[in-house]
Amino acid sequence: MKAMRIAIAGAGNVGFYVASDLRAKGHDITLIEQNKQLIEQLREELPINWVEGDACELYTLDSAVLSSCEVMVAATGDDEDNLVIALLAKQEFAVPRVVARVNHPDNEWLFNESWGVDVAVSTPHLLTSLVEEAVSIGDLVRLLKLEQGKVALMEVTLAPGSPVDGKTVRELDMPPDCTLVAVIRDRHVLPPRGDTPLHAGDELLALVAADAEDDLRRLLTGEETEHGSGDGAATRK
Repeated sequence: MKAMRIAIAGAGNVGFYVASDLRAKGHDITLIEQNKQLIEQLREELPINWVEGDACELYTLDSAVLSSCEVMVAATGDDEDNLVIALLAKQEFAVPRVVARVNHPDNEWLFNESWGVDVAVSTPHLLTSLVEEAVSIGDLVRLLKLEQGKVALMEVTLAPGSPVDGKTVRELDMPPDCTLVAVIRDRHVLPPRGDTPLHAGDELLALVAADAEDDLRRLLTGEETEHGSGDGAATRK
């Protein structure tokens, strides 16, 4: 993996551990924090480039040489700050990839391309998806949003009676903008080759454009929806 230069705003629990993990993977990390006492407390534990200051201020981001970073992570505990940081990183410093933490789920709709956010991470929504993935059979579950919500990683565990139970991958009439990326069976990850058979109990992972989710749901589960699936907004028939 190519080492990247990554800036992280916020040295709280989230920012600190993200910085630690990324450093352990060999990346060049700069951590921005305005609490001087916290920096002094953590500096020896995490020997990276520390920048003291408010990440919502241009001069602080300039001190972090943000223009040379390939990724910016806005990980503070304040959604308003994370939006401002994301916007500055994208518009003023042209950071290629901006990842922002969403603290309050009601604010997730703001974390989009207009605010410079490439990927928004909402812990409550992520936990909900993981719970649904663990207990749902026959339902299409969104695990992760990509490209400002335009693409999603979806999961479904095939129920008995699924329209694709007994078919091979080659026989699937996959909708446009949908790609099957893995079949998980008996704790093994199988590449979805043309002759791979599908059976009830298989867990399928697919990358799907937002406007194709209903078509994929119809193909794999036989369910119909009255309108786009959104986040639980669809009405099943």
